Amino acid sequence: MEGPVGRNRAPVLSSDFEILHAPSGKPPGEGGCRANPNLRESRRHEAALGGRRRAALVYIYIWKYLSMTGCPDVRGGGVAGAFTKRPGSATLFDRGLVSMSMRILPALALALTVGAAGPTVTTGATALTVDLQGDPATLDPGRQYDTNSYDVYRNIYDNVLHRNPQTSAIEASVATAWKAVTPTEWHFTIRNDVRFHDGTPLAAADVEASLARILDRRFNSPQYANFSAIASAKATGPDTLTIITSRPYPALLAQLVNLSIVSKAYVQAHDQPYVNAHPMGSGPYRFAAWLRGDHVTLRAVPASWRGRPQIDEVTFRTVPETATRVADLQSGRAQLALGLTSDDVKTIKRDPKLQLLGGATERVAYLAFNALGPGPLRDARARAAIAHAVDAPSLIRILLAGYARPVTELLTSRHVGYDPKIPGYPHDLAKATQLLAESAHAGGLTLVFTTSPTYDQRIIQAIQGQLEQAGVTVRIQSYDFGTYLQKIQSPQHDWGDLRYGQWSCACLDADGVIYPLFHTGSIWSSYGDPAFDKAVDDARSTLDVAARTAAYTTALSILQRDVPAVPLWEVVALYGADRRLRWHPTVDEQLFVANMSLGQ
Repeated sequence: MEGPVGRNRAPVLSSDFEILHAPSGKPPGEGGCRANPNLRESRRHEAALGGRRRAALVYIYIWKYLSMTGCPDVRGGGVAGAFTKRPGSATLFDRGLVSMSMRILPALALALTVGAAGPTVTTGATALTVDLQGDPATLDPGRQYDTNSYDVYRNIYDNVLHRNPQTSAIEASVATAWKAVTPTEWHFTIRNDVRFHDGTPLAAADVEASLARILDRRFNSPQYANFSAIASAKATGPDTLTIITSRPYPALLAQLVNLSIVSKAYVQAHDQPYVNAHPMGSGPYRFAAWLRGDHVTLRAVPASWRGRPQIDEVTFRTVPETATRVADLQSGRAQLALGLTSDDVKTIKRDPKLQLLGGATERVAYLAFNALGPGPLRDARARAAIAHAVDAPSLIRILLAGYARPVTELLTSRHVGYDPKIPGYPHDLAKATQLLAESAHAGGLTLVFTTSPTYDQRIIQAIQGQLEQAGVTVRIQSYDFGTYLQKIQSPQHDWGDLRYGQWSCACLDADGVIYPLFHTGSIWSSYGDPAFDKAVDDARSTLDVAARTAAYTTALSILQRDVPAVPLWEVVALYGADRRLRWHPTVDEQLFVANMSLGQ
């Protein structure tokens, strides 16, 4: 996704850019090469000197990058060191990298110039800049399911169904009508006026192909669990689709709200890396550019079947630091910033040019344990000890300033399957110490806390401090978000001992939460229990509401006993925005730019 769709193949330039960012073999924070600090510095220079001088600064940024990253090839001497032989070490000349660098620097300069300047906006057009917390892991809708990715790609692709932004009711989208012919057979009518961005019509066969792609185990989609109850999907005509489920599946429509439709012809004609680098959907925005680690730009589709969007162009920028996102709002560099913290609320409210948006969501924050890994948390008593050592109410009060609601299970009261009787794990340091002793860890234990800068590091460090009070030593290991996702989804379960997460299925159903997070074999799960598996399988196999409720009560009770995770709180989403922006955030946190407008 480094370049525009079609013939203008900027990914070549972006891949050159990635050569200079090749990892050193060490994780971030331990001497690995890091690009973002210098991208941030580039942005400060750019803001200070003005956009007209961006091109002139490109080579300066390249020089500073080589001088400051601390990569093994240039450590100690910067660029000069690369051209100077040091005793006992090889220079870049020795490794043959200088000649390669000289070949790619002009291409890199061009890539950075285009990326920094941004695509040209037609005079009078409305442009929006959104600051994200991290770079999208992918723009292929079947390949990942993280917030930074789907905030972008759901504007490029259409979904089968849609939720009303005010009521959350499921409504027509690409599918205009649907009917359950039997408990396991559904018929859908597909719109006949939708076209992909290459001009080809969207048909029922494309919906079929989108499902088949996710259900292909070789494709290894993180969304597999969402659709695994589907036995087959078949286009029975250009605008008719039949879905057969292996059993009655009450959450089918809720899951189809999240199914982004790809072009069957396009994904068959191109390999997955190309589809990732050149996303092509039928949504209200078409892909324009992606400079990894910096920004993604989309442009409105004037002839969209939904009508022409009011925002002509949107740029999603990667800005990991919250303070920088707030500063971008204040300076007018960004008109919308995601992932703000309670510390930013007063700043936003004090600025007459800005507004605070947000509210309660269906997203739940949690602390997950690696119950299948080689570490000490295979022992449920050790997991329970940590659960009672964590003081979530204090974190909500002190760090989040009350902008969260405590939960005792990994569901909110909005979810189908929620059980208010699940007790959770009250903070009890004495009990935590006792459980550690019972688990043969009376002298304490050491755990690896795997995380990413995408998450609020105040929370990570506060949890580390709380666990240390119980005699648990915590070593924080941080990765960029793409690497973090790859590690926790590894079937080897070697990602560490515990991790912080925030889960939303955007489906308002327990099936989209506890099934993917804890069912044996799920790409997200580092836990397994046959009784739990049976309970959630039963809950997703009946249309009887009472039977579903009973099955989820059983499943939640097993999770309470086995402690594969600690429920922390219901997330309150906080967005900072330009006061001219007209947009109403939804409980399922869908960031549809087509629903936004920017006034004068």
